[in-house]
Amino acid sequence: MAEIHYRELGLVNTREMFRQAMAGHYAVPAYNFNNLEQLEAIAIGCIRSKSQVILQCSGSARKYMHEAMVPHLVKGAVAMMEELGAAIPIALHLDHGDTLELARSCINTGFSSVMIDGSHHPFEENIRLTRQVVDFAHARDVTVEGELGVLAGVEDEVSAAASHYTRPAEVEEFVQRTGVDSLAISIGTSHGAFKFKVKPGEEPPPLRFDILEEIERRLPGFPIVLHGASSVMPEYVDLINRCGGHMEAAVGISEEQLRRAARSAVCKINIDSDGRLAMTAIIRKIFAEKPGEFDPRKYLGPARDELIKMVMYKNEHVLMSAGKA
Repeated sequence: MAEIHYRELGLVNTREMFRQAMAGHYAVPAYNFNNLEQLEAIAIGCIRSKSQVILQCSGSARKYMHEAMVPHLVKGAVAMMEELGAAIPIALHLDHGDTLELARSCINTGFSSVMIDGSHHPFEENIRLTRQVVDFAHARDVTVEGELGVLAGVEDEVSAAASHYTRPAEVEEFVQRTGVDSLAISIGTSHGAFKFKVKPGEEPPPLRFDILEEIERRLPGFPIVLHGASSVMPEYVDLINRCGGHMEAAVGISEEQLRRAARSAVCKINIDSDGRLAMTAIIRKIFAEKPGEFDPRKYLGPARDELIKMVMYKNEHVLMSAGKA
């Protein structure tokens, strides 16, 4: 496959996005997509709310769509935005890349930002792997996100049985030796729709803002990232369960905690599960009400419309990124 630089696709890297977000005390939304309808919904939702956006694609999502398709889908999304009269900053980001080879392949096919997740490795190996990716990426003006600490939960190809909070004492050395542009930390968020084991009436545990504040003190002005930050919106879980689904005890991060994080050094917040839940809820509702429906446009179209609404809501009321593009 011929090499493509992200500027050919009309994209930007995340450097200026994060500078503006930190100055404005909001977080740039990073939405995962796996297909055309999700990508359209994210793009349209961000156009309508006037928010810059990071389009996230995991390694497994890239395989699902086929790696040759991804840059063309994204280029089409940029063209659609231009047709709609919008010129919002857009980055294409590899979410949870786990090898140098995958990061290189993504960079060579139009990604403007990559994450290399070496958090499951020992500290020195994490630094070594992350530095290799940084050296390759920075030579092409691509930004890099590293990670310290492990999030629990299962989502896509990312899986961990237990979480390990980021150790603030390690962050300065990690950033200095790797040269990363942003750092994903673990302060109590979790991957997937079943983030916490809580009994009926119980609240999920609060995020460890004390860890975040200590990291901010040690890395003043440095961009911090939160993964696993879906709220697992109850209205979608309820609709799924009413229409034949089975998602009892699915809970996420409270919106108030996310708003607090967005006002801090956290300038990128990742949202994947909520987007899946929004579309799945509408598809299940249509199938329950119209069991004879077989035209994908008749259920994927309304699901896309619901995801547009969800993206706008998140941008306006949770991440405070609306109107900042």
